[in-house]
Amino acid sequence: MNPKFKEIEKQIKKTHKFAFTPKYKTEFHTQLSDKAFFAITNQTFEKLDWDIVYVDEYSIEAKRKVKSLGMTQYTESIIVSYKYGNIMVKSESLGNEIWDNGRNSKRVHLFIYIFHDIEKNYNREELKQLEKEQESKDNWDNYQIPTELPKPKSVRNQNIIFPILVAIITSILLAFIIAKISLTGKYIIFLFEFLIGLALAFSLKLGIKLGNFTDYNKLRNILIGSILIFFIGNQLFQYYFILAENDFVRIDFFEFMKIKLEQGLIIKSLNVGSIGLIISWILQLGLTFIFGYLNLTRFLISYVVKRIPTEVIDFAFFHFIKGKTEQQVRAELASLNWSDEQNQNEVFEALDGIQGNNEMNRTV
Repeated sequence: MNPKFKEIEKQIKKTHKFAFTPKYKTEFHTQLSDKAFFAITNQTFEKLDWDIVYVDEYSIEAKRKVKSLGMTQYTESIIVSYKYGNIMVKSESLGNEIWDNGRNSKRVHLFIYIFHDIEKNYNREELKQLEKEQESKDNWDNYQIPTELPKPKSVRNQNIIFPILVAIITSILLAFIIAKISLTGKYIIFLFEFLIGLALAFSLKLGIKLGNFTDYNKLRNILIGSILIFFIGNQLFQYYFILAENDFVRIDFFEFMKIKLEQGLIIKSLNVGSIGLIISWILQLGLTFIFGYLNLTRFLISYVVKRIPTEVIDFAFFHFIKGKTEQQVRAELASLNWSDEQNQNEVFEALDGIQGNNEMNRTV
């Protein structure tokens, strides 16, 4: 952030908030039109170096970022909305804090200060010009309709076999590795769930590429199935490893699980019993799914967007902006040699993927 703005921020009086997700909001009125509001809000976020993550008809959302140890971390989400001249500014903490130490109030009032500072630099005629420029930007009026588009790639039929096979193989390998680690007592909850979820999602990413398969609901179900295979496989491998390493009277797998439940879960010297063990299993399954689900979604969005040239995505989006129906956009694509239905479907998947990515940026 500009040192000048940092100094201004220091002078803003704090309003402390306490909650599981601390937030602060306030409203003010403006004579600006909605177009001028969006234009000045964009300039305000740009000056503050806050990343815009979502825009709709009535609001803009950005995230404030800080860099620490070479990594970028978002600290607050700032939503600015416009309704009949009333502007609402809300800042919400993104960390696990329950006390924001007044940071949200500072973000809100700093935004308002910069917003008014930019606004006062425009006279009436300049505001009208700003409105026209924003409207032109929203309507893509400066877009140059191409006379040709990059040629589509050869059509590849979707094949669900590849994601299934890769996910099963990965699940079994992970079950083997984690079973070995678990028996040493070095299992680290959260870290291992994250790594397992990431590995399963990455295996599905490979399956998506090999099979050109992008059915999200089925991929999610494959992820769930692979997590269950991993969990059962992990217990089976532990069963065989224990039998192989100890001179026990041979028992079957179900007897092994019964004994395991009776012994319960021991955390250091504390035995939390069979209930604790069951809760830990549920927690492991849930966390693995969450981490796997988030990574799978990102991998899938990246795939469906990257397989279509940017020029083609822009071309289709432009015609939707101009109010054309799906059939009319298909006709426009066909006029520039994108006539195959599957190629066109992939263009629409890319547009949906971009929208999905915007939604994820809001929540992650």
